[in-house]
Amino acid sequence: METPDNANTAGTEADAPAAETAAEPTGIAAQDWATASAEPQYRAAVVDLLGALAYGELAAFERLADDAKLAPSLADKAELAKMASAEFHHFERLRDRLAEIDAEPTAAMEPFAKALDDFHHQTAPSDWLEGLVKAYVGDSIASDFYREVAARLDADTRDLVLAVLDDTGHGNFAVEKVRAAIEADPRLGGRLALWARRLMGEALSQAQRVVAERDALSTMLVGGMADGFDLAAVGEMFARITKAHTKRMAALGLAA
Repeated sequence: METPDNANTAGTEADAPAAETAAEPTGIAAQDWATASAEPQYRAAVVDLLGALAYGELAAFERLADDAKLAPSLADKAELAKMASAEFHHFERLRDRLAEIDAEPTAAMEPFAKALDDFHHQTAPSDWLEGLVKAYVGDSIASDFYREVAARLDADTRDLVLAVLDDTGHGNFAVEKVRAAIEADPRLGGRLALWARRLMGEALSQAQRVVAERDALSTMLVGGMADGFDLAAVGEMFARITKAHTKRMAALGLAA
């Protein structure tokens, strides 16, 4: 999954929302997997989380491969192919980890397939630029969410989640291409800004629906187990994600 936090965002400092709440790990966050997984509900939540992330990586691979078909040049096509390969490698790491903790990878991913497929179906880009904006905006929102959650995970799971959120390079690539296109034709700005706002709404709606449907995952997020989020913290989390989205829009040269 792309995390364009390293993209040239004109010096913005809130592209990684979780960093604003960084603190010395406590509770589950201070434990390793062997210790934390003794709690069945926590283990179920982690399997859900890794399953959702794994399917997201697989979907990102498929989407980038499709976007490559819309690329205006051979160089652009090759660049997207390289990014797609990185996404598939991330998927493999998550799949292998699920198997290591005795969770069947396909079964872990299955509950999240429809929601993610629906999101991608409802937000299918009509051209190359919309595809770039979707990858930059949509994947960044997802990455922000997973980074927030990662701060409350056991050390082993946290390290894995953060590793697969490594930037594949799509952030800088998208910013460069979209800004250049808008400079060449300023009329594109309005259309792409509307598109990005639609993506933001759809992404948050799907994320909330998925969490609500998975008891263990939602319990972890709202503080039903040690060191989880409380409801107020969840609201603050989404506020940070929205703030980061606004700054990324500015990096693209678009109004939020």
